Amino acid sequence: MSGSTLFERIGGEEAIEAAVDIFYLKVLGDPELKLYFDGVDIPKLKAHQRSFLTSVMSGPGTYSGMDMGPAHAQLKITNEHFDLVVGHLVDTLIELNVVADVIEEIGSAIAPLREQIVTA
Repeated sequence: MSGSTLFERIGGEEAIEAAVDIFYLKVLGDPELKLYFDGVDIPKLKAHQRSFLTSVMSGPGTYSGMDMGPAHAQLKITNEHFDLVVGHLVDTLIELNVVADVIEEIGSAIAPLREQIVTA
């Protein structure tokens, strides 16, 4: 995939849309994670996730959601659960035939968020 930004290299808006849909199928189907999403407006969450990933990958527009710390503070997410979520994201990207170096760059962009997201 050619292009200078991760957003372009992953395939743009269509790829982000597909990735978010597949990712949430995996996360919501995971018995270890699904309880975090009880009562959550999933379509709204997916829209936030698309915006967040687009921003992280230097795509168009800006992310206007909450900062990661306040957004996850009450959830008491463990390191184990953070790792499960990252694993589902990696599996999703592999399923979408994203090349390894792009997956690594995405992981490098997301890894620092652990400190803000893990609160348990």
